[in-house]
Amino acid sequence: MAAKSRAAQAHQEVSAKETGAGARIAEQASSLDRVIHERTRLGILSALAVNASLTFNELKVLLNVTDGNLSVHARKLEDAGYVACSKSFSGRIPRTEFRVTPTGRRALEKYLDHMEALIQATRES
Repeated sequence: MAAKSRAAQAHQEVSAKETGAGARIAEQASSLDRVIHERTRLGILSALAVNASLTFNELKVLLNVTDGNLSVHARKLEDAGYVACSKSFSGRIPRTEFRVTPTGRRALEKYLDHMEALIQATRES
């Protein structure tokens, strides 16, 4: 009987450790930057991080999104200070251009570091 209770106790300890690791990973995941942690917004920031600037139409084609979808997500990033938008005309055609701001670049780097740590912690569990 004592051997059974020791085995049960050992199982409970292992389960508690696994649950603790899972809880830490879940907590790390829940603290991701919610402005960036969305497919379209992450795509916008990632594309702008490797390009000096991109036009609205270039982003729309690159990300395969609608005008309205891109507008909403770009505005959210702009409101957060992560991207800057400039509007001009090329002849009579409006031209909207986006670039990542220093704040946006830092936020993206922090987000990527956070994701790498989360991936590592998950693989180690």
